[in-house]
Amino acid sequence: MFNYTCLNPIAGVGLDLLSDEYNKVEDIKDAQAVLVRSAAMHDMELPKTLEVVARAGAGVNNIPLDKCAEAGIVVFNTPGANANGVKELVFAGMLLAARDVVGGIEWVKGEEGNADVAKLAEKQKKNFAGNEIAGKKLGVIGLGAIGVKVANAATHLGMEVYGYDPYISVNAAWSLSRNVNHVNAVEEIYKNCDYITIHVPLLDSTKKMINAEAIAMMKPTTVVLNFARDLLVDEEAMVAALEEGKIAKYVSDFPNPTTVGKKGCIVTPHIGASTEESEDNCAVMAVKEIRDFLENGNITHSVNYPDCNMGECKSAGRLLLLHRNVKGMISSYTSILGDANINISDMTNKSRGDYACTLLDVDAPVTKEVEEKLQTLDGVLKVRIVK
Repeated sequence: MFNYTCLNPIAGVGLDLLSDEYNKVEDIKDAQAVLVRSAAMHDMELPKTLEVVARAGAGVNNIPLDKCAEAGIVVFNTPGANANGVKELVFAGMLLAARDVVGGIEWVKGEEGNADVAKLAEKQKKNFAGNEIAGKKLGVIGLGAIGVKVANAATHLGMEVYGYDPYISVNAAWSLSRNVNHVNAVEEIYKNCDYITIHVPLLDSTKKMINAEAIAMMKPTTVVLNFARDLLVDEEAMVAALEEGKIAKYVSDFPNPTTVGKKGCIVTPHIGASTEESEDNCAVMAVKEIRDFLENGNITHSVNYPDCNMGECKSAGRLLLLHRNVKGMISSYTSILGDANINISDMTNKSRGDYACTLLDVDAPVTKEVEEKLQTLDGVLKVRIVK
């Protein structure tokens, strides 16, 4: 029986693996697996029993990834589980930018108690007129789980959609509508699109990619939407461009002093994934990842180790070895197992940066003595007898 712990539990998931008894960081002291939502783990002392951490969501800035990797703790996230919730808010943001819905609502609220409000509204509605999004050009930067959903849905709303992603995955490419125009240079989107929405991870190469130079290429009627990360946009340059009328609107899901209350900024309180469905989807996916890891040793959607999967274990035993990505590790493993007269029936090895993992299916149970020999090898971070 595995020992699971949930930090900041998600309500309504309905799985035995989650428990609302665990709310405090000290409760992970005996856990093999932790499901975390927003609890900060950087200052926590990680127990020796801990083998896996799963984040119910995409962002993992609350988890010490390198510290976990060095301790042989695999960290998962749940990419795509909240994609539909974010997609829907992107379109809400697009419509709020196209038509002054918020301004209209505030005007109506200000006329509370006015018996002539309906008649007055007919005169005032011209002040809240806007544009339709059908027929407009939408540029989607980043065609991952969310970007693909946004691009595909926009085609059904009559938009002319352009997508940019030099690193698009095979699965994403298969999912992308044939009606989406793929461009090879992001500058084409900057220059030609009426709406631009960004859906890329925050990396050194993408930080402030929407900068003054990029904004200068855009039309003064362009609307930029950012439901990915605030640091993808140079928001000081964005606010300046809005003040000077060089761009129409900036819609962001990340409130901060730079944008809140500024001309042309529509800011929501980081609610892109805040739907019951998204939270449940993230929690369910995270728990499935944990179970597959603990029961079969499989690694799926890891953010600090490579993904590595051999399906359900059908052999007499299975070993998972988490180690540094250095030469000679496989030969060391096979030598120790061979000396113990344990035959390897199947094997897979994957690497990612400084770290690697190896799954070994064997025809005989692995003894404690063999496990200890493997653990003492230079470069090995953790050995797990899965079965």
